[in-house]
Amino acid sequence: MRLTTLTILGLAWAAVQADDDVTSKTVLGPSNIFLYEGANKLKTGDAKDGVRLTLQGLKTAANAREEKIGHANLCAGFLMMSQFETALEHCDWVIARDPNHWRTYNNRAIVYLRLGRFEESEADIRRGQELNPRSENLKEVKGMYLDQVEPVREHITIDDRRGSTAPDARDEN
Repeated sequence: MRLTTLTILGLAWAAVQADDDVTSKTVLGPSNIFLYEGANKLKTGDAKDGVRLTLQGLKTAANAREEKIGHANLCAGFLMMSQFETALEHCDWVIARDPNHWRTYNNRAIVYLRLGRFEESEADIRRGQELNPRSENLKEVKGMYLDQVEPVREHITIDDRRGSTAPDARDEN
């Protein structure tokens, strides 16, 4: 099963920079450097450092938004490291607090898929697509799901009768 980092992640580093409710504040850099660097590491495929930095960033998370972003990124990071049960804990944490976080449904669908929990994977894909019908990531995950539950089996028939019924060129001489 091919799994790209971009399928797992939909990380926006800007999400860790500032709160939505602050409009007059000038932000010169990320408000939580560890979450920011952790997200960047995950984007480049370095799950181990990404998880380490994100865990460090959660220790100093300034608000619920940073906590949610940190756990969403841990869900992705642990998924990348094939630590599915741990990834699932972080996915569940996010969805319990924000049932409209489509990226986490995307990642949790992959976790369920890897655990062989196909019905739950399908439900998360459906919910994610309700929230973001245009998501290319969710379309790719749905394809991965279908490959598992309804695999396309190649059926090639070689018709070698043509060679046996055609006159042999050597017989004409």
